[in-house]
Amino acid sequence: MEKLEKKYGLPTAICMVVGVVIGSGVFFKAEAVLNKTGGNMPLGILAWLIVGAIMIICSYVFATMATKYEKVNGLVDYAEATMGDRYAYNIGWFMATIYTPCLTSVLAWVSARYVCVLLDWDITGGSCLAISAFFLCMDYAMNALAPRVAGKFQVSTTVIKMIPLALMAVVGTIVGLSNGSMTANFTNVTSTVPVGTGLMGASVAVAFAYEGWVLATSINAELKDAKKNLPIALVLGAFIVVATYILYYIGLNGAVTTEELMASGQAAAKMAFQNVFGQAAGTLVFVLIVISCLGTLNGLMLACCRGMYALAARGQGPKPELFKQVDPVTNMPSNSAVFSLAVDAFWLLYFYGANLTAPWFGPFSFDSSELPIVTLYGMYIPMFIMFIRKSNELNGFKRFVMPILGLCGCVFMVYAAFAAYGKTVLFYLVVFAVIMVIGNLFYRKPTKN
Repeated sequence: MEKLEKKYGLPTAICMVVGVVIGSGVFFKAEAVLNKTGGNMPLGILAWLIVGAIMIICSYVFATMATKYEKVNGLVDYAEATMGDRYAYNIGWFMATIYTPCLTSVLAWVSARYVCVLLDWDITGGSCLAISAFFLCMDYAMNALAPRVAGKFQVSTTVIKMIPLALMAVVGTIVGLSNGSMTANFTNVTSTVPVGTGLMGASVAVAFAYEGWVLATSINAELKDAKKNLPIALVLGAFIVVATYILYYIGLNGAVTTEELMASGQAAAKMAFQNVFGQAAGTLVFVLIVISCLGTLNGLMLACCRGMYALAARGQGPKPELFKQVDPVTNMPSNSAVFSLAVDAFWLLYFYGANLTAPWFGPFSFDSSELPIVTLYGMYIPMFIMFIRKSNELNGFKRFVMPILGLCGCVFMVYAAFAAYGKTVLFYLVVFAVIMVIGNLFYRKPTKN
């Protein structure tokens, strides 16, 4: 079978963790967190801390798995080692057809959204959808035809995206402390929202901002010294993300009042930067946000292109002989990449019809930027349980403490989704079940060598 060569080093892996996570959600969901909590700043920070801690714990557990298992696609490998072939196949199918394409399509729209904010265009109109499709195609072309360029783009955009976050974290906090707005935002609550309801809703919203780190495991087979470098990338990247998000969120609330942030919607981040740095400089810094969103999109597409390959390399899924082919020039699974682009386009159209206009799908209209993420947390639960049972050689901290904490975090996220969305979750699960049943039609029992 054709193999993917070892072409990525530790910096690319770290930048993929940081780059896939940071770059859109923190800008996209900051005002959503305030709306969910009724402008309660401490409660919002608590949501960022809780979900950030869950991400760090889960990344540590997967980092431990990474020292034990190395094959084609990290997460699918871990599912196979802990739960068996069929469960691994279902994880891989879910990642290839729902999870990664949903995130990728939403990121294409978020990138286009901020371009439209810069140009004062409607973010729900046809122009924004067209720009989203353009970004999808552009990023697909870069990853499918020039993967080394895509890797370098990932590193450079990760550096670029830290600039606006660091500036707002430092300068926004200083401004907020000097003019008293920071104290006012921490003490004033815009509207009364029950603490439990606000925390659950904010946690699900924050999940989107933190998600994507596990996709760094998709380059497991292409990472040099993966058993050493992947754990470092996962854990170090997770800590960088959590610290950056919380500091940015605090700085943002020092730049403008919570009332202004909640009322401004998609223009909230732009207004905050202009308030702190002035009209021209604020707009320039906001351009960096657009670049950072494109960097996040690139990281997601980097993983998305390999989705069907991860299944085909195991002889699974539809047409495995087709999807496991690796282009001899680009060393990329080109057919898998083409499939990913088509699925991304489908989910982009769905996101538009379900969330940006009068719902096209009735009760089956759900937020594809959040519920698939919680689904993945639910799928971690049996993996963590079996990891505890099978890892006799590990010490107590790695075998019991961290996986059990990870289990608690995953259960919390599932509960938060039901608390925040209610019966909408059930309609989403119907769609999820249909897609998974279709996938299982292509499952093949592995042959014994």
